[in-house]
Amino acid sequence: MTSGTNAENTAQHGYTADKDAYLKRLRRVEGQVRGIARMVEEDKYCIDILTQVAAVNKALHAVSMGLLEEHIAHCVVGAAQDSQLSGNNDAVQEKVQEAAAAIGRLLR
Repeated sequence: MTSGTNAENTAQHGYTADKDAYLKRLRRVEGQVRGIARMVEEDKYCIDILTQVAAVNKALHAVSMGLLEEHIAHCVVGAAQDSQLSGNNDAVQEKVQEAAAAIGRLLR
């Protein structure tokens, strides 16, 4: 994970309004992962463990998709609006490239 610029660290992000919901989901996923570790420690049936791993993957995918939607709706659209005022399209291209790269990582 890379850190952003100071401006990115202090700016309000698109997900900020839903931050508590994201944290709640991630805590639930964290609990699921601990449960999977416990299942392995207790030598549970492999298919049952795989079922739980699939559930965690699905939950993380939902978080990822939500964050991606927030990025597009807030960051990309905001950059497009700013570019209309400034006439500089560079920020829009940067945000679109960030979104495309994130989609590429999600598809791997």
